[in-house]
Amino acid sequence: MRKLKTRWLQILTHVAALLPLAWLLWDYWQGRLIDPVREITTRTGKAALILLILSLACTPINILLGFKQVLRVRRALGLYAFMYASLHFLTFVGLDYGFDFDLLGQGILDQRYVLVGFAAGLLLLPLAITSTQAWQKRLGKNWRRLHRLVYLASILAIVHFTWLAKDNRGPLRYGAVVALLLIVRIPGIRKAISDARYWLETRQKATR
Repeated sequence: MRKLKTRWLQILTHVAALLPLAWLLWDYWQGRLIDPVREITTRTGKAALILLILSLACTPINILLGFKQVLRVRRALGLYAFMYASLHFLTFVGLDYGFDFDLLGQGILDQRYVLVGFAAGLLLLPLAITSTQAWQKRLGKNWRRLHRLVYLASILAIVHFTWLAKDNRGPLRYGAVVALLLIVRIPGIRKAISDARYWLETRQKATR
């Protein structure tokens, strides 16, 4: 039963993660994108951020609810986040700047939101490359240390979104969620939550 739940969760994750791309392609095919470059950039960026946050949420969900199956989709969510971040970057570089790297370099230096977004994307690159079990075995304990860069990448992504958006309420809501997900990971808080969940589960079993 547990394997079946995990399998369905994995299928749902893949379908949900690909849905924004399918929707974007459909809207483009139907000619619904009024400003294609801007809308593609915005929608791929938002999809990347949401999927990155969902990948960060897997561990806290397991800590709070003991739902270990969610850890099986963490890697897929992270890779999909990287995929959308790559599309976001390629749209910006190719469609917005026409692969003019001199102009792009000047844009990165002149516009702080571009610099921060570029830094977040660079941090995600080694995480995507080393996401396999082979790399995990090769790096050993350093693998976990390396993948903690996702915390910094998520913070930089929030800053990028905040500086880019005209209305900061949306980015700040995402930032609050990221902050909570990171707070749950603090060792003392994590242990307190785990102990409380264990106490509740033990009490529920005793009252049955």
